Amino acid sequence: MRFKMLLSEAARSLRASLSTTFAATMTVLIGMFLLGVAIALGTWVVSWSNHVERDVRVKVFFCTEHTCDTPVEETQVNQVRIALESDPRVKNVEFISKDEALEIMRERSPELVRDLTFNPLPDAYEATPERAEDVRAIAADLRAKGFTDGAKGVEKVDFGRETANRIIRVGQVISLIFFALVILLLAASALLIANTIRLSIYARRREIEVMKLVGASNWFVRGPFMLEGLFCGLAGSLLAVILLLLGKEIALPNILGRVDAGSDVRALAFVWTSLILLGLGLLLGAAGSGLTLRRFLRV
Repeated sequence: MRFKMLLSEAARSLRASLSTTFAATMTVLIGMFLLGVAIALGTWVVSWSNHVERDVRVKVFFCTEHTCDTPVEETQVNQVRIALESDPRVKNVEFISKDEALEIMRERSPELVRDLTFNPLPDAYEATPERAEDVRAIAADLRAKGFTDGAKGVEKVDFGRETANRIIRVGQVISLIFFALVILLLAASALLIANTIRLSIYARRREIEVMKLVGASNWFVRGPFMLEGLFCGLAGSLLAVILLLLGKEIALPNILGRVDAGSDVRALAFVWTSLILLGLGLLLGAAGSGLTLRRFLRV
């Protein structure tokens, strides 16, 4: 019975202040739409960064007949494999024969191998680290064990120092920017919603004072306003989800068609983004009205 009374009071308040209700709903709409775009774009960029980081690998190149005086023995190849596989920082180890390396080079840069009369490429191991940041330490450990400069059948150990450092730095900066942007948008949305609802409450401050003077409890006074905030938050976030869905179906295919990224690069699932926006819209709407009302309850 009391809840039904609160609902009817909230509905009456919404009808009595359509302008501020519309303003609050539009504020939630704008805030949640921008937040949804930030989540989609940010998670896609972070996924792309992780995809690029997976290309950061430690490469162990074995000697060839043109770079070392003695041929590489099978036991030396196995020693490198054991050293890599026993390292907990290494996720995966792959052996690339010189013939496979030549085929890869022929696919990527055919002009470089077109006139070759022999295969100058060495056999190699490629080690994928658990974290891209570990490539330097893995390579350093291999060198410390003597696997380099022609010793133990290994010509050199490489991890693309400049490229790896650049990729790692870019990934870290992208993650920081994404989280900072999400926090900034949440704070801005909360402030805008609170200010908009404050206008509605201020316009009805006399009504609140009368309710308090006749003995109404704080929660009885706060209830209709919180329901009003919930409605504005739900309506605004729902409209934001609809706009994002339209953008996803209409604009996104044209944008992704121009971006060369791996098939594993994707943003957070739209269902989860929608649930996050709806939950935040409800939370911000209710919290904004409830917290803003506190100063007017001191009668």
